[in-house]
Amino acid sequence: MQDVLPWREPVPLDGTMGEPRARGRFGEYGGRYAPESLVEACREVDGAFREAWADPGFRGALARLLAEHVGRPTPLTPARRLSEALGVQLYLKREDLTHTGSHKINNVLGQALLATRMGRRRLIAETGAGQHGVATATAAALLGLEATVFMGERDIERQALNVFRMRMLGAEVVPVTTGSRTLKDATSEAMRHWVGATGDSHYCIGSVVGPDPYPWMVREFQRIIGDEARGQCAAELRTGVPDYVVACVGGGSNAAGTFAGFADTPARLVGVEAEGGAGAARGRLGVLHGCRSLFLQDDDGQITQAHSIAAGLDYPGVGPEHAHLRDLGRARYVTVTDDEAVGAAVRLARTEGIVPALESAHALAWVIREAGGGDLPAGSTVLMTLSGRGDKDVSTLKELL
Repeated sequence: MQDVLPWREPVPLDGTMGEPRARGRFGEYGGRYAPESLVEACREVDGAFREAWADPGFRGALARLLAEHVGRPTPLTPARRLSEALGVQLYLKREDLTHTGSHKINNVLGQALLATRMGRRRLIAETGAGQHGVATATAAALLGLEATVFMGERDIERQALNVFRMRMLGAEVVPVTTGSRTLKDATSEAMRHWVGATGDSHYCIGSVVGPDPYPWMVREFQRIIGDEARGQCAAELRTGVPDYVVACVGGGSNAAGTFAGFADTPARLVGVEAEGGAGAARGRLGVLHGCRSLFLQDDDGQITQAHSIAAGLDYPGVGPEHAHLRDLGRARYVTVTDDEAVGAAVRLARTEGIVPALESAHALAWVIREAGGGDLPAGSTVLMTLSGRGDKDVSTLKELL
């Protein structure tokens, strides 16, 4: 499949991936398209986050939790055997080695601390692959909060391990039986539930989507990925900065956090979407879940169903900042198929002894496809965020291999 958008010369842009403009805008994207009953709740979250993020005490408490409970910093691992085979230098930022097994915990701990600061006693969350739900249940148990996680019925079936983990941690998992029974519908149901629970609950959105301030706030909590990787690359690479920075994109939180560390460098930023959920590559301007961005739509403007073998990429759009980066030409968004992702997961397992999440395998599939020619010249240095481990996908892989 040919990628939709051609390369443009990457130009470091001062101020790119900084604070959004007024009303939470990234260019023409973003905003706060929330029901009237949620507008005030969003304002409260915005004010609380700004105050907390400027407070050294809050940031220090979060840093301690990330070090003591999550295991940060995560390592930068050279994929030596695979690099030799591909003719590039591939380095993996190992978010799969965090406690809970994915990058999701970075954002959730930040939001859980914010919730306690705001006097909220319950976290509401949506989840697709289950990793955000597990992270939410983990943070709630750690901080003495309640947790309610909405999950599509289809995703509950294919992510049974993570459902068990959430319940073992004490979270209530609510099946969503409407629509496609996947991430989009879980998000819609979680937002509807929040309408009647703003007094005692905080909605812990798992990606860089939703009404302002969530796209910005989640990116800032995930920025630690890119900031750590930037320092690690400076120590590891002769040039100090990789030629390419690659991450998978559903809503896009791991990619946003990674790109934030390199937006002011000459590195080419590449977001890899599922072929059946390519919001950035093929989406059209629309509004969903509280923000204006790029979404898969039919001729009448109705949101169409996304598909991916990776539950975490099964979302029909992309976060507004990614849409803005695409328009600027600062990041390129490409697609890979289910089969390519499965093949990449197997190849990493057999060359490096690492079983990746199927979401992360999409990013690797693009590297494998383009290495040594195409869009990834021989000898290039590539940083790829390995956003999660593949335990949750074993049942799916077992059926296919």
